[in-house]
Amino acid sequence: MESFLVRYRNHLVLLTILAAQLIGLGVQVRHSRAGRNSLDPSDSAGVRLIRFWAESMVSPPERLIHGVKSGADNLWTGYLDLRHVRQQNLELEQTIGRLRLEQAALLEDARQGQRLQALLGFQQRYIYATVAAQVFGTSGSDQSRVFYIDKGSDSGLARDMAVVTADGIVGKVRDVFPHNAQVLAINDQTSGAGVLLETTRIRGILKGNVSGQLEVVGVLSDERIKPGEKVVTAGGDLVFPRGLPVGVVSKVASDSDNPAYIDVMVKSSANLDRLDEVLVITSMQPRFSAQEKQDMATSETLDGAQAAAIEQQIQAQQKAAQITAERLPGLTVPNLPPDQQPINDSSPPNPISPQPQSPVHPDEFSPIPGDKVVAGVSDDGAASPAPAAAGKTIAPPGTPPRAENAARNAHATVPPSGRPASTAQAPPAGQTAPGRNP
Repeated sequence: MESFLVRYRNHLVLLTILAAQLIGLGVQVRHSRAGRNSLDPSDSAGVRLIRFWAESMVSPPERLIHGVKSGADNLWTGYLDLRHVRQQNLELEQTIGRLRLEQAALLEDARQGQRLQALLGFQQRYIYATVAAQVFGTSGSDQSRVFYIDKGSDSGLARDMAVVTADGIVGKVRDVFPHNAQVLAINDQTSGAGVLLETTRIRGILKGNVSGQLEVVGVLSDERIKPGEKVVTAGGDLVFPRGLPVGVVSKVASDSDNPAYIDVMVKSSANLDRLDEVLVITSMQPRFSAQEKQDMATSETLDGAQAAAIEQQIQAQQKAAQITAERLPGLTVPNLPPDQQPINDSSPPNPISPQPQSPVHPDEFSPIPGDKVVAGVSDDGAASPAPAAAGKTIAPPGTPPRAENAARNAHATVPPSGRPASTAQAPPAGQTAPGRNP
């Protein structure tokens, strides 16, 4: 080492002096951001060359060391240290599966809660008594559309009871067992219900066809029936109450066998393919809530008070009529039986003949008021009234003159001497009979 220093002493001194000069130069001179050297002290954006040189020498090794360290860490954590990753992966997969099952169960419970809530609301609002049941099985055949519910005769179910949901009718009970029952769906070929088209008020029979679609048969062709019209139960089949929703008209087609009739295709309101909870109508007697019963009792009380007031008014009127009848003269004859009393005589009264008025210019054909007489003719040709004899027929007013003269001649009055009365003679020429106008 000593020999090296002695041997290269001049060179080392020179290098030392150069390094000192470079360091002094680097301390004094600034390096701008634009890459130019500047001796201007006002250039605050620049850095001293000594710092720039030091950073240029130290930064590459530091970056290299940092990159090597990061790569080693990634290699260790991503590839080398994987002893428990498989177990953790299995546990995570099991957790994900369990959470998915819980999510599906919660979703199904939420949907069931919504259905039950709607069903309970319908049951509380419905006027007839119902029993809720759960659907647990079907027939499994396309030709027979029946399903089973978990309520039977122990719950009060019987044959031909209507089965409905909050959306509409679904069928009727066919067979009943102690703890379950079989329900015939409304879209079965052997089922049926009386329905009514809500707008046109046309009645028909609802049945299911081979493909399980609902259709109304036995309807005469009518242009008023349009798709979209609501269909409700008519209540005439003694199974389904009146007014329950059935569905809407989806299509109207003519009957191929009988052109005068049409087939009305109906889209069911209830989802017959996905039934979970149903209601069975066990009684057709209306049931009322406590508030409705209280309102009915109040109404009956008011009606009773009103009826009592009306009865008192009628009694007062009868009493007044009785008092008035006691003050009026009697209308009964004491010695006659009740059926012969004048007050009970229902025969029509005799018509009163109108009395003729006195004529202004009387003649031999004019009747005399107040006396039943027939105008006669004296022997001297003068017309004179004569009293009517017994059995004499008097011509009624309005009789033609010829008929009146014939009746007068046929019933001539015989005088007491036995000589018949002379008939009327024409007056002499130039004379006018009394009572005649010239």
